[in-house]
Amino acid sequence: MIHEILPVGPLQCNCSVFGDEETREGLVVDPGDEIGRVLQIVAKHGLTVKAIVVTHAHIDHIGGAQKLKQATGAPVYMNANDAQLQKMMDVQASWLGMRAPEPVSIDVSAEETASLVIGATEFQVLHTPGHTPGSISLWIPSERKVVAGDTLFRDSIGRTDLPGGDGRQILRSIHDKLLPLPGDTAVIPGHGETTTIAREKEYNYFLQGL
Repeated sequence: MIHEILPVGPLQCNCSVFGDEETREGLVVDPGDEIGRVLQIVAKHGLTVKAIVVTHAHIDHIGGAQKLKQATGAPVYMNANDAQLQKMMDVQASWLGMRAPEPVSIDVSAEETASLVIGATEFQVLHTPGHTPGSISLWIPSERKVVAGDTLFRDSIGRTDLPGGDGRQILRSIHDKLLPLPGDTAVIPGHGETTTIAREKEYNYFLQGL
């Protein structure tokens, strides 16, 4: 499967572009900004975007979703528990000293156990709240990859001091949903370097004792 990771926007959110080599169906995760660059990758691989997935409703992850939706016609998936946070784009923009992005309507609520199929590849939704109430991760069994949003990072975990954050809940999400995945699973975090489940079990200070 095609997979390109593109850090976008002032906070360098990791936007993932996935594509099936045979059907040329595509999926984009966390189009936070710089949609022109995202579309260049889509065009380079000749993809038709079938779904846009937002791991949570922070501006750096959802900010470009409406532009991408307009450009591709693809439906937007986001967990409904982040609906209230999504309504705070003006507030979130003020935190960063930027203009609020064009609001996007959510077409499908990304719920636990839901799945999307792109070509022959299944993307399973894991509800991993804590960073935000509606945070999700995407587990891709055939690729041994999980797109973790801002739940799990290399050597760290997502912050929980913003509205809707819950420190105990994020640790429970990681313990119950992410750490049981195979150790060689590649973790694509919302920001920064890719890691693995095994590495974070061994070295991540925040996960010791979980």
